[in-house]
Amino acid sequence: MELAAFAPLPLYGNIILFVLASVVVWIAGTRLVVYGDSLSDRYNLSRAFIGLVFLATVTELPEIATTLTASIAGNAQLVLGNMFGGVTMQTAILGVIDLFFVRNALTSWPRKPTHALEAVLLVVLLNVILIVSILGEYEVFWGIGLGALSLAVFYPLIIVLLGKYDKQSPWLPIDIPKGGKNLSSNSGSTSIRDRSNKWLISHATAASLMILIAGFTLANRADMIAEQTGLGSSFVGIAFLAAATSLPELSTTIAAARMGAYTMAISNIFGSNLIMVALILPADIAYRKGPILAEIDNLAQFSIVTGILVSTIYVAGILIRRTPKLFGAGVDSILVLTVYFLGLYAAYQLS
Repeated sequence: MELAAFAPLPLYGNIILFVLASVVVWIAGTRLVVYGDSLSDRYNLSRAFIGLVFLATVTELPEIATTLTASIAGNAQLVLGNMFGGVTMQTAILGVIDLFFVRNALTSWPRKPTHALEAVLLVVLLNVILIVSILGEYEVFWGIGLGALSLAVFYPLIIVLLGKYDKQSPWLPIDIPKGGKNLSSNSGSTSIRDRSNKWLISHATAASLMILIAGFTLANRADMIAEQTGLGSSFVGIAFLAAATSLPELSTTIAAARMGAYTMAISNIFGSNLIMVALILPADIAYRKGPILAEIDNLAQFSIVTGILVSTIYVAGILIRRTPKLFGAGVDSILVLTVYFLGLYAAYQLS
């Protein structure tokens, strides 16, 4: 899969390095949530916006590195499959969080409709990509497609729109589950609350760098393990790589949920998915064989459709709010997990 960037190691060495990198990502991701919460308090930012911009950007750093690496190597199918498959996979993380770490349904906690708007805008972008894949990509200049350029323009506009919408609070729910956690009281230790802004920003930066380095190591070693075990060119190998690059999102989302920062957890995932779409332009620039969206195949189209489906399910859950529970999670989360696993099987058949 052409992602190897470090010295080759035997299989057991790669497994050990993979496990160590996973531990680093987990620890750094957990601390990053605490730092993000403190930053939201000090700079008067909503936790939903911190999850959408700060956490989502940091946890996508390994994905950015692996996407650019695969694009430079000319592996368009790996880039597109990992990118669009990652949208569904990362959304399914919310289902896992709901199943094991949330009291009441996850979608009953948001105080604002911002999360629904995040998901709707993501669905719009995914539909644009689907239309481009059907009509065909148009090369504008230097092998870069019109669709990729358009998506890159939409992303910053969407972030600005979400930021303004979050502050306006056009409507508020009247039926909110009791017992929600106020993070400002106990999300971090007293020592963190007493630290200076400079200390907080420097430690948040250090945690971000740890996630970048360890996250790229995860993807790199996952690729090597897949090759060494004979899974390199198969669907299982690609799924293994996608799961590895989603570990930062998993660690930060679980940490946020355990702290009661459910809005931050949801925005972290939807924000990561929006960044995943915005990555198409950098991937297109690095891919020198023509517009990368012109390489979308049936498997990538199917992944886009499942991404649209799981995002829409959560929009419905956020609007309904008091979603019935099943197996300890909201019905919407159970449906998302069902779509993910059925989609994984269907994608295997397509591949």
